[in-house]
Amino acid sequence: MRVARVLNLLSAIFLFCCIGTAVAADPAQAPATLTNADCVKCHEKPPKDIATNGGKHKTEVTCQDCHQGHPPKVKKPIPLCSQCHDGKPHYKLQGCLNCHSNPHTPKVIKFGNNVTDPCLTCHTPQIEKLRTFKSKHSALACSFCHNVHGRIPDCTQCHKSHSTEIVQKDCKACHQAHMPKEVTYKSDVPSKFCAACHKKAFTLLTASTSKHSKLACAYCHKDKHKTVPACTQCHVKPHPAAIMAKFPKCGECHSIAHDLNHWSAPAAASAPAAAPKAPAAPAAKKPAAAPAKK
Repeated sequence: MRVARVLNLLSAIFLFCCIGTAVAADPAQAPATLTNADCVKCHEKPPKDIATNGGKHKTEVTCQDCHQGHPPKVKKPIPLCSQCHDGKPHYKLQGCLNCHSNPHTPKVIKFGNNVTDPCLTCHTPQIEKLRTFKSKHSALACSFCHNVHGRIPDCTQCHKSHSTEIVQKDCKACHQAHMPKEVTYKSDVPSKFCAACHKKAFTLLTASTSKHSKLACAYCHKDKHKTVPACTQCHVKPHPAAIMAKFPKCGECHSIAHDLNHWSAPAAASAPAAAPKAPAAPAAKKPAAAPAKK
């Protein structure tokens, strides 16, 4: 009886070994590869973040591309950013998480105070403008205006509008934020925008009866602020050469371009002043009267 039991036990062990070897050799029974669907069973928030603001972390990689393994088999499943991000000056910066605090939303970036240097590695055109065209903006840190990456603040957050008719979208028609004093504009900019600062000129122009009053400010002052054209730019030969030679400056007769309806002739040359009269000779003193005789 005991021998039979031993034989049965040995048979069972042999059969188990054979089945185990067959299963291990069968590719269909190989350990399953994890997918994103498996990760979400335990890690609920990261997949949601990636789905919402993942950028290329959503479209070009999977969870396993970054997290190659899982504890306890892999002790450090969180990779370095340089595992994928390499070859550009920006990727050589230290402390990626200072700005990219959540790798699952890499483009949702919030800055601390006085952050500029990291911005220089990507936004070189903007920095060049700030350095070349000096203004008060040049002294500010990038994060003073852009405290969240990609955020463009309204100009009126700091600056008072030139007039109630000028709103945020109109500011950009003349002012570039990184070179605000280089004021440029298109030919269709409304004259009322100019009037907000140049009130006297606008008032004179609109009251004028000349053809100039029908022109927009930008027609004469083309493209760039403070452009003052020569009259001959439009009026090529307004008068005969003899008159132009005698009066080379148009304003001597026509006053200013905004007020052409008030012409004035140059003051006539005054006659030479008469020679000053010689001072009159002092009157002779009368001799003192002789004392009376007693």
